[in-house]
Amino acid sequence: MKKTPKATTQTERYQYQFRPIKSYSAEDVLAAGGTTAFAHKMGKTAKTLVEKMKETPKDSFLTDQEMESALKLLREEK
Repeated sequence: MKKTPKATTQTERYQYQFRPIKSYSAEDVLAAGGTTAFAHKMGKTAKTLVEKMKETPKDSFLTDQEMESALKLLREEK
């Protein structure tokens, strides 16, 4: 098996792995003033959420039949 050279820059490091996701504690959210204030500070709004959802390909969402099947499976596995 051939070894690949180690990445030296941040861009090279992310080329081979997912970018780390920053997570926040409940205390961070509360310190910001609650969920709405926290989202606002992060630059997230209902408008941007709707815009992002409109950009999502239609086949990314479950059909009604797929949703019912998934919910049935979840209920049965309890």
